[in-house]
Amino acid sequence: MKKLLLTGFEPFLDFSVNPTMKVVEELDNAVVGEYQVIGRILPVDFAKAGGQLIDLIEEIEPDAVVSLGLAAGRFKMTPERIGINLKDGPVDNEGNQPVDEPVQLDGAAGYLSTLPIRNMVNRMIEEGLPSDISNTAGAYLCNNVMYEALHYLAIHKKDVPSGFIHMPASHELAIEHGNVPSWPHRDLVKGVRICLEVLAAEEASESSSENAVTQ
Repeated sequence: MKKLLLTGFEPFLDFSVNPTMKVVEELDNAVVGEYQVIGRILPVDFAKAGGQLIDLIEEIEPDAVVSLGLAAGRFKMTPERIGINLKDGPVDNEGNQPVDEPVQLDGAAGYLSTLPIRNMVNRMIEEGLPSDISNTAGAYLCNNVMYEALHYLAIHKKDVPSGFIHMPASHELAIEHGNVPSWPHRDLVKGVRICLEVLAAEEASESSSENAVTQ
């Protein structure tokens, strides 16, 4: 069975819970299409998060990589289009606060997601979940890990689909913070599962087409 690495983040800033962590924990070991999901949680630490993600890719050798992040304030599930070579933003959990720093000194300015993000969005909308493609993952840890994974896979010429999905706050978080758009946990899980189903179906279709050509 193929392996899909699914990552979330630990709580950060003034968010005492991180819904991505709970979604990843729930989907860990799930089977979606031909994928077995392997869920892991990353630290909110500029010095460690990207390196830990690369270590996981090298250890697990996944056939796909999907990372999740919280976008408190967004009311839609938003697959990201691009990761940029920039670290900036609020202080992380270890007190680091880079300003206008590159993620990789020798890296490209940006990398486009290699996930089927348009089809993911269309399918979520069909299933009654508000969704849209986002053209900015910011410059905080979410963008950082998206860029690191895509950069690593590109320079090592690995044909592994990879990208990032931002999700709204959970109801639990909205109760804590007040006026924040939120989704129930079950819908956050449903949205991510739909995205993984779309990815699994597209990869299976491409594999079938390649086999048909070679036969």
